[in-house]
Amino acid sequence: MDGDWPVGEVGDFLRSRRARIQPEEVGLPGHGRRRVPGLRREEVAQLAGVSVDYYVRLEQGRGTSVSDAVLDAIARVLRLDETEQTYLRAVARPGRQRPGRRRPETRRVRPGVQILLDTMERSAAFVLGPRMDVLAWNALGDAVNGFSRLAPAERSMPRQVFLDPAGRDHYPEWHAVAAQTVAHLRVNAGRYADDPELCALVGELSLKSEDFRRLWADHEVRECAYGVKKIRHPVAGLLTLPYETLTIPASPDQTIVVYTPEPGSETAERLALLGSWESSSTR
Repeated sequence: MDGDWPVGEVGDFLRSRRARIQPEEVGLPGHGRRRVPGLRREEVAQLAGVSVDYYVRLEQGRGTSVSDAVLDAIARVLRLDETEQTYLRAVARPGRQRPGRRRPETRRVRPGVQILLDTMERSAAFVLGPRMDVLAWNALGDAVNGFSRLAPAERSMPRQVFLDPAGRDHYPEWHAVAAQTVAHLRVNAGRYADDPELCALVGELSLKSEDFRRLWADHEVRECAYGVKKIRHPVAGLLTLPYETLTIPASPDQTIVVYTPEPGSETAERLALLGSWESSSTR
């Protein structure tokens, strides 16, 4: 996995999307025995208005000059959402230069961003890089996740989820968090396909974690823009943490993640106590 994603990635992705669509859903007869789940390649080609040979070459990674119109037609047939369409373009045309397909530039967080994090005294906040590595945090973010106690290489959300033995205790809903982590990492895999460190991370996780291998093979592609995450903290107990993510316009490779507990909720009270406890312990 050095330097780029495998040529077969586009084929694996399209096959996984074909398997989700039943013939009856697109007006095709579904009776009789079928050799593969979902739609056949011939059926996708017919519905998209392209030749079978052309579609086969695309699945084989030989359609690098495919047009937007053809990819749009295939996306319509396979019912891809916006994130999946963006990913399809990235893996279908790996040699084409385009905005976004580049190596991440830096792991540095601007001082102004750190000041912004530090002003969020009631929220746990941190910055993620394109490899979902943790680049910076505020005091409450550190209190919740313990970033400062980790070696730099271990400050990685995927490594915490899949390689840290304590990960399953930290996240009571571990299976949902694991699937979400992989789906978001795959988004970045398409966006930064030339990043050797990201390729190496996927290789490491695939080698060391059977759960990661299984989820990666599902080819789910999903941004983690917002949601709710549950964390079991050794001091504060169970925390229910709605979160929002904000891309930094001047550093689009970096994303601020902010846990925003409901005002007056039990989690908000526990976070306030945790913040007070952390402040007193550092004096």
